[in-house]
Amino acid sequence: MLKAVTLKEIEKIFEVLDALGISREAVIIPLRPEHPGRVSLLKDGKLEIVVERDDDFASWVKTLENRIRALMDSQAED
Repeated sequence: MLKAVTLKEIEKIFEVLDALGISREAVIIPLRPEHPGRVSLLKDGKLEIVVERDDDFASWVKTLENRIRALMDSQAED
């Protein structure tokens, strides 16, 4: 169980964001993980990535790119 999001986890998330061409300035990553973790678009247009608390981080971060793509695709359809 992850108790806090550290620089180690943030760097892994940044790798995903960089591969997608998403600016780090356009993202908010709270330092407190939650269950369930989530990816959402805030009213100001920023992407919020809340890290999963109860699952293995390495497994969770592997799903992050698909979660972001799905969110962006659903926003494009609106």
